[in-house]
Amino acid sequence: LGPLYQEYRDKSTRQEIETRRLQDSQTDPEESSPSEETPSEAEPTSTTESKAPPQISLLRNSNSRFNLWQDLPEIRSSGVLSILQPDEIKLQEAMFELVTSEASYYKSLNLLVSHFMENERLKKILHQSEAHILFSNVLDVMAVSERFLLDLEQRVEENIVISDVCDIVYQHTVNHFSVYITYVSNQTYQERAYKQLLQDKPAFREVISQLELDPKCKGLSFSSFLILPFQRITRLKLLVQNILKKVEEKSDRETTALDAHKELETVVKACNEGVRKMSRTEQMISIQKKLEFKIKSVPIISHSRWLLKQGELQQMNGPKTSRTLRTKKLFREIYLFLFNDLLVICRQIPGDKYQVFDSAPRGLLRVEELEDQGQSLANVFILRLLENADDREASYMLKASSQSEMKRWMISLAPNRRTKFVSFTSRLVDCPQIQCVHPYVAQQPDELSLELADVLNILDKTDDGWIFGERLHDQERGWFPSSMGEEILNPKIRAQNLKECFRVHKSDDSQRKKLGSRNRQ
Repeated sequence: LGPLYQEYRDKSTRQEIETRRLQDSQTDPEESSPSEETPSEAEPTSTTESKAPPQISLLRNSNSRFNLWQDLPEIRSSGVLSILQPDEIKLQEAMFELVTSEASYYKSLNLLVSHFMENERLKKILHQSEAHILFSNVLDVMAVSERFLLDLEQRVEENIVISDVCDIVYQHTVNHFSVYITYVSNQTYQERAYKQLLQDKPAFREVISQLELDPKCKGLSFSSFLILPFQRITRLKLLVQNILKKVEEKSDRETTALDAHKELETVVKACNEGVRKMSRTEQMISIQKKLEFKIKSVPIISHSRWLLKQGELQQMNGPKTSRTLRTKKLFREIYLFLFNDLLVICRQIPGDKYQVFDSAPRGLLRVEELEDQGQSLANVFILRLLENADDREASYMLKASSQSEMKRWMISLAPNRRTKFVSFTSRLVDCPQIQCVHPYVAQQPDELSLELADVLNILDKTDDGWIFGERLHDQERGWFPSSMGEEILNPKIRAQNLKECFRVHKSDDSQRKKLGSRNRQ
């Protein structure tokens, strides 16, 4: 059996990590220049599991032994490798990897449908509505993948040297990939339904376990198949980024790659927003039920509002309490709910309720760290409300449980406050970077989920093992444990990562400039 997409993706990202580690260890400038190092970082990784020669349908021949475009018999015998420039060969590999990874993805989708969804025993156990929530519009997603793969195959078969694939990606993203938004937006309900079925229906649990043991599944779980469409649409954007890094600048292929990337980014953002919207609405309703207002009531539920952070802090008693006092009795517990546009300050009361005694728009918050104040005032910061619920300025001296918790609150409360390291968007020549070597699932709203081989700029870090980072490929920010990654020490590799990032997002920059000039006019 050829590789399933889960295996393909994991092997590819693992090898990408190893390649970057090797590059990072090269400290001699003579060994290689950044322009020579980075383009090669994706070749062994991107194409590790490519599975089909150009003249054989990838749909029918998923077991092909050939891993790289240059290993195909047709390529070897043609003599084209002695004619093409090394950069062009790298570009061919990047385009070939996009095609073969789609074939692997289609194979996994096909298994999800034929092995799980169409299983007769499972169909008898599941009510029609349960099956609909569990599998959503996966048939539409598979049909779109098949059509996309056939067009990609046709392009590969036109010429032994692939002319382009990003124009095909662009057309399919614009015309067909909306099915991904539908599927991914259902993810919250899908996960909940799956957990409920495992809990309430022993027969369902038994059948799923038996199906997972089939050699076809290669030890992979049912849930790993369900999440495939979300993983694929995100990965596809990264594959186009990889092509974009290798095409010649100001060429037609750069234009098509930029166009494809822009459309894919729109779809990925819509998918993320779909997932967030479902969970945010339920969360806001739950919070609203827990709040009791001691002050004038503030409507919490709004379509444009979501929770950024919540938790308990210690408040120093009395607004003018001397900082020289050294006793824990100085502090009492308060509870904060921080939304994207509003801060609500409460005290917990019996019955899992919270009594609100102050609030302020998020834009009118300021924070200030207290330093060298002794042990009892360690991890203490000042929160200023420029205009609170009583339309006056108010200050709170707050103590967090750790340094990381203090910094997380300060950055969430005042996001424009300068961090320890500057963001890459400032066009800084060098900035600390880290690559993810262990996947991480965010546990709190201010945390960032990480995929293997993600590269991030380090904006801030704490002594107790947390990093505030900004992912290069999508500029998403958040906290994560430092143990999830390895710092990139080679300044040449960091500079190359930034250069590639600027190139990928230069269409976004030009768009912002146009918008800015229009606004000024």
